[in-house]
Amino acid sequence: MLYNLLAPLADEFSAFNLFRYLTFRSGGAVVTALFISFALGPTIIRWLKSRQPHGQPIRADGPQSHLLTKKGTPTMGGSLILIALTISTLLWADLGNGYVWVVMFVTLGFGLVGFGDDYLKLTRRNHRGLPGRLKLAAQILIGLVATFWIMQLTRDPLSTQLAIPFLKNVLPDLGWLFLPFGVLVLAGASNAVNLTDGLDGLAIVPVMIAAGCFALITYLAGNAIFANYLQIHHIPGSGELAVFCGALVGASLGFLWFNAPPAMVFMGDTGSLSVGGALGAMSIIVKHEIVLIMIGGLFVLETVSVIVQVLSFRLTGKRVFRMAPLHHHFEKKGWAEPTIVIRFWIIASILALAGLSTLKLR
Repeated sequence: MLYNLLAPLADEFSAFNLFRYLTFRSGGAVVTALFISFALGPTIIRWLKSRQPHGQPIRADGPQSHLLTKKGTPTMGGSLILIALTISTLLWADLGNGYVWVVMFVTLGFGLVGFGDDYLKLTRRNHRGLPGRLKLAAQILIGLVATFWIMQLTRDPLSTQLAIPFLKNVLPDLGWLFLPFGVLVLAGASNAVNLTDGLDGLAIVPVMIAAGCFALITYLAGNAIFANYLQIHHIPGSGELAVFCGALVGASLGFLWFNAPPAMVFMGDTGSLSVGGALGAMSIIVKHEIVLIMIGGLFVLETVSVIVQVLSFRLTGKRVFRMAPLHHHFEKKGWAEPTIVIRFWIIASILALAGLSTLKLR
C-alpha cells in the first residue's frame, strides 16, 4: 500500500524514493510485523485463554510429561502470525503484484483449514480435528487453484518446467502434470511443518530460517542482473516476495516471544499449515521446489520419520522409533525438551545453508 501510494511521488519528494527499494520495504515489513505481534500478542492470548479454559487437548498416547507441562495452554496462536503477516504485507508490498496475492491466498486458505481443524479439536475436546480426507481435499483444492494461478503469472516455458539444482540447463517440462506436482509441494510443505510443530518453539524458528532464505532467493530471482550472474532462472516480479518473507520473519520472531519455552500459546494448525503452505508457494514461483527440500530439511526429516514408522508397523508390526514424529522419539529417550529444540534448530540452520549453496553451485 505504501509503495503504491508513495513511490509515484518520489520524483517530487526525494524521501519517498526509499519506497522503491525492496530492501527498505522488506526491512519495514520485518519491523512492522514484529511490532504488531508484540502489541496484539498479550490481548490475543488472553482472549484465547478465555475461550479455551482447558487449553489444547493433549494426546494421551504422547509423552507423559506433556500432560503436566502443556495442559491448559491455548492453541490457535497461528492467528497472531496471520494477523501480523497480513497487515505488514499489505502495508509494504506492491499490491499490483500477482505473486504477492497468490502467496497470500495460499497462506490464508491453508490457515482457514487449520482454523477449522483447531476449532473442532477444542469443541470436541479431542486431539483429532477435521477428518483427514476432508482436510486433504481442502488442501488439494487450494493447491490446484494456486498452482494454476502461478502458471498463468509465470512466463512460458518456465510456467510448467521443473528446475533441477546444480544443473542449470536441465528443465524437464511437466506440462499439465505441473498442476498435481504443485499441489504435492504445497500440501507436502504445509503438512511437514504441521508435523514438526510439537514442542515449544520447535517449528517457528526453522520457519523463520526458511523464510529468511527465500527472502534472499526471491530477491535474486526477481533481479535480472543477479539471476544472470548466479545462473538461476529469472522470474520477473518475484522479487516482491522478499517483502512477504520479511513480514513472515517479523511475525515469526514476534510469535516466538510468546511461544518460547514454556509456551504461553501454541501455534496450532492455524499457523503451521499456513506458513508451510506459504513456503511451498514461494518455492514454486521461483522454481526452487527441490531446493525447498534442503532448506526445509528438518521438516522433511520429521515427515519421513512418520512415514517410516507407519510403514514399518504395518509391514512388520514393529516400530523403528519409540514415537513419531522424530522429536517425540528423543523425548522418549529422555532428552530434555530445550535440548531437542535447540539441536533441531542447529540442524535446520545447517540444512538451510546447504540449500543456499545451490545458488552458486550450478
